[in-house]
Amino acid sequence: MLRISLAAAAVAALAACASQPMMKPYDQSALPAAVQVPAGHRVAMETVGAGDITYECRAKAAAAGEFEWVFVGPDAKLMDRGGKMLGKYYGPPATWESMDGSKLTGTQLAVAPAAAGNIPMQLVKANPAMGSGAMSGVSHIQRVSTVGGVAPAAACGAANAGGKQVVKYQADYIFYKAM
Repeated sequence: MLRISLAAAAVAALAACASQPMMKPYDQSALPAAVQVPAGHRVAMETVGAGDITYECRAKAAAAGEFEWVFVGPDAKLMDRGGKMLGKYYGPPATWESMDGSKLTGTQLAVAPAAAGNIPMQLVKANPAMGSGAMSGVSHIQRVSTVGGVAPAAACGAANAGGKQVVKYQADYIFYKAM
């Protein structure tokens, strides 16, 4: 009797999974050309990054007496679409690290404007991963669907030079590998 109940439960679970819609692969066709990944690559992992970006008030280069908020670095959790922690994103240098210990850095190739009040979309060429795991073989990273993260609205001048401000942000990080 117990075997029949377990078998029935297994069949019911499989039927429920089969009725769930398959997650569509990430479609980058609606993105600006500058941040689209070149042909010959496939999505390896989709994550949602949520956390903080730190800015520092600094003197503008080549503009005596003027100051600006300068990006210092991110500190975010990388999660799957269901909220499960997959890794973290931090810097400098900008580093994406998987829970399995593999990690990589990269070089920005391009940015494209996002909606007002949101950091730009970005395309990064990944450097070879350190360690083996989820980050191994990643060739490109896209930052899309950005929310927040822009420089603080607070005044930045000689009186608060060197001061830091932290702002919240969220973005999707899409990781690609060559086919």
